[in-house]
Amino acid sequence: QVHLVESGGGLVQAGGSLRLSCAASGRTISSYDMAWFRQVPGKERDFVAAISWSGWSTYADSVKGRFTISRDNAKNTVYLQMNSLKPEDTAVYYCAATVGSGYVSPTTSDEYAYWGQGTQVTVSS
Repeated sequence: QVHLVESGGGLVQAGGSLRLSCAASGRTISSYDMAWFRQVPGKERDFVAAISWSGWSTYADSVKGRFTISRDNAKNTVYLQMNSLKPEDTAVYYCAATVGSGYVSPTTSDEYAYWGQGTQVTVSS
């Protein structure tokens, strides 16, 4: 079992930055693909970014060039640096993990086995 806890969410003005953290426990994440998803009320959970066990990162088109996913296996933590935030980035952000099996991480929520509780990000205009 992998237990994930997100932190770093909050309220920020448009154009600002936030860094989300996802601390894992229970297992070392070095062999896991890690991802961030986001969800707004009434909508499906959308893919944001992922980083494979080998370090290959993948991004949704809507966040490319603004968000950066990274991992620190020594700290068992994954990060999401969010710059140039827009009001449409407002959502609950979830960290997810699954055992890595390929070169590129999956980008659909049903392929991830472990989830955190989420952290709210609100971007004001």
